[in-house]
Amino acid sequence: MNALLAILAFAISIGIALFVPGHGATAVILCAVLAVLTGFFVRQVQIDRDFLSKLFVIGLLLRMLVGTLIFTLNLQEFFGGDANTYDNLGYQLLSTWQGNKIYLANIEIFSAGGGWGMLYIVAAVYSIVGRNPLAVQFVNAIIGVATVPLVYLCAHQMFRNRRVARIAALFVTFYPSLVLWSAQGLKDAPIVLLLVLTMYATLRLGEKLNVKFFLVLILSLFGVLSLRFYIFYMVVGAVAGALTIGMRRTNVQSLTQQAVLLMGIGLAMTYFGVLSTASVQLERFGSLESIQQSRSDMARTATSGFGKDVDVSTTTGALKAIPLGMVNLLFAPFPWQLANLRQSITLPEMIVWWASFPLLVLGLWFTIKHQLRQALPILLFTMMLTLSYSVFQGNVGTAYRQRSQLLVFYFIFVAVGFVLFKEKRENERAMRVRQLTSAPARPVSRNI
Repeated sequence: MNALLAILAFAISIGIALFVPGHGATAVILCAVLAVLTGFFVRQVQIDRDFLSKLFVIGLLLRMLVGTLIFTLNLQEFFGGDANTYDNLGYQLLSTWQGNKIYLANIEIFSAGGGWGMLYIVAAVYSIVGRNPLAVQFVNAIIGVATVPLVYLCAHQMFRNRRVARIAALFVTFYPSLVLWSAQGLKDAPIVLLLVLTMYATLRLGEKLNVKFFLVLILSLFGVLSLRFYIFYMVVGAVAGALTIGMRRTNVQSLTQQAVLLMGIGLAMTYFGVLSTASVQLERFGSLESIQQSRSDMARTATSGFGKDVDVSTTTGALKAIPLGMVNLLFAPFPWQLANLRQSITLPEMIVWWASFPLLVLGLWFTIKHQLRQALPILLFTMMLTLSYSVFQGNVGTAYRQRSQLLVFYFIFVAVGFVLFKEKRENERAMRVRQLTSAPARPVSRNI
């Protein structure tokens, strides 16, 4: 298997280098270097090392193929026009680093609305290999597939169950929309990676105070802030809430550690200037009136808009918008909304997602009943982000894309539900066998 993957990786890399002239070779070389570095960290995982290494390689090759197809067929606008924006502004940012100040105003205007972190990623890549959008796509492919072992670790940290962790990792590796968004020059892949990294660091800190994971947490939070500031506040709220309530039994030592962690996070945020900019950002973008304006624009100007008459500028209106928004966030596009090719190609994965939803409910029920404290950070964050997007979103396409920020966590609970369902079937089968053989029945314990 390892030899086959090595041959496949070599063949795909050579093919991209030869058939994408001017961009393929440098993009492949950069990808190979980053893959080796990332693979080294994947190999440090003590649990299921070989399984995760193979998933890493397969997931990366899959994303490289999808990214190359999008690049060579010029499908950036078809799948995600923001990639062209980041390409242009990232190149302009690099020009300002090189002394050309003509583009400085463009950078400042864009950065004022948040999301400036992606420009730095693009500019950093271009400073190494020149202006090469395919290289940015391959860097995102590395970032996207690096999320897989982190999701595995989060699942294993919460449930101590290898089957749950494996299934969650498989979902994140192969689910089409997660592959698609991490194969383009979009900021979705870095956001998802940082969210998962933040949650994993929080889970580890909830277990034991650790300087390494505290630094990982702080840097991840700052990264989220640089990419999508409003998610940053939800993540901080989830982390602070989980640490305040506690993810293990309370005693003097755990309370002291929780207080130290919360004070450390507060000091770090103050150092990064978050507190000084928070009031400005929340005043400009965080009011219900601002949310209503943004939502109305998405609902009315796009063909896939929904709830055009919904008004979320008041608390009552926002609460009324949640049911419709949540249905579209979780389940759209529906078959009757498939009006063009771009929407129609989502149908196969949506069928998988719709079929998985009962397992998600079962997994959430089990988690809340038996593993609430251990899963508290992820439960709080997914709840807050789901509710926020339910109010904010007025466009099926945008909701479908931003669902990826939730899917990586939802799939952990889908995996829990799947294992519970499978164990129930196995227990029933074992019971029937015992009855047929007249053997005395013995209870079979769950592995979760």
